[in-house]
Amino acid sequence: MRNLSLSQPSLRLLTGSSLLAFVSIVGCSSPSKPDGTTAASSSDSTAVAGSVTPANSPLQVVAEFREPQIVGVAVLPDGRVFGDFPRWDDNPVAPIAEIGKDGSVKPYPDATWCTWNETTRNEPQKHWICPQSVYADKTGMLWVLDPAAPGLKATVPGGPKLVKIDPKTNQVVLNISFPESVAPRKSYLNDVRIDTENKYAYITESGEGSLVVVDLKTSKARRLLPKHASMLADTTLNIKADGHEMINAAGKRARINADGIALSQDLQYLYWKPLTSYKLYRIKTDALRNAALSDAQLAQQIEDLGQVPACDGMEIDAANNLYLTAFEDHSIKRRTPAGKIETVVQDERLQWPDTFAFTADGTVYVTTSAIHKTPTWNKGVGRQDQPYRIFKMAMPK
Repeated sequence: MRNLSLSQPSLRLLTGSSLLAFVSIVGCSSPSKPDGTTAASSSDSTAVAGSVTPANSPLQVVAEFREPQIVGVAVLPDGRVFGDFPRWDDNPVAPIAEIGKDGSVKPYPDATWCTWNETTRNEPQKHWICPQSVYADKTGMLWVLDPAAPGLKATVPGGPKLVKIDPKTNQVVLNISFPESVAPRKSYLNDVRIDTENKYAYITESGEGSLVVVDLKTSKARRLLPKHASMLADTTLNIKADGHEMINAAGKRARINADGIALSQDLQYLYWKPLTSYKLYRIKTDALRNAALSDAQLAQQIEDLGQVPACDGMEIDAANNLYLTAFEDHSIKRRTPAGKIETVVQDERLQWPDTFAFTADGTVYVTTSAIHKTPTWNKGVGRQDQPYRIFKMAMPK
């Protein structure tokens, strides 16, 4: 792992649709970034760029902060909010954090789990290395998926894991380690959905392109359909975000494999898509749970659902509409059960809308991760010109 300096989220919780001045919760100084530079403070002109709320936008700001970069969000039935801050360009103090109503950012489940440095390298299973997904299941349990690939590089041996936390006690109650046969060194476990009835977890893996299915009763995991066409990015596309071509410092265009994932309300279908692709796929979950089926047999059961917008996160509502974070045009879209694509909201503040969290009362939460403005896609120079945010809105009818 690279030597990274610690940084702490600068965060301000907001109420209603008010957008207040940004205040660092760690004092007047700005948080340090790995390269020794500092994130913009509230006095910087860039700190409030893009802060104007468009007319008629249903989006309300729940939280906003400068660095480190947020990816995921989870909301429990009691209203507790959690954020996921992966170790990509930053080394956050709280890679998994409980975001308090008073504006605090608390390492979760504790500071020890959030510590990753030379002194903890011999215990990769007991620390967040590069958590990518935080997810609340229907029973109110919290799950964290850690691909353990800091800087989006190779996995740390023994680090990839799926961890279940009981929020009532804030204690880890299940810790599933993935061997290299399931999470190879070039893998990147991306997102997870939990079937609480059949006791299974479904995971997309975007590094090489595959699905991972976990029997939560036995903690046994299987890697399925590796490098199948439905798992792979479309190499003919040149995906853009905010009009910005996704090309890295080496001149290579973004090629991101299986990423977005969603589980139907009746638990019968798993949906997924590669990020840099316009294709959507699904398969029956009972096929995925059948260990007797080969990859070739599984492939015959994959349904190609046609074109949808390029997106990062996906989720399904009670009416089986599939929601998509459409980063190319700052929008949230949904695909109806009939296959119609509808724009739910389009808002310039949706700078790479990333991950959803749906609550039982009909509220949609979504993060903005501004991935297209990170150093990786800007010749090593970060170009984030507004705070990262968590938004919420009422579920549209």
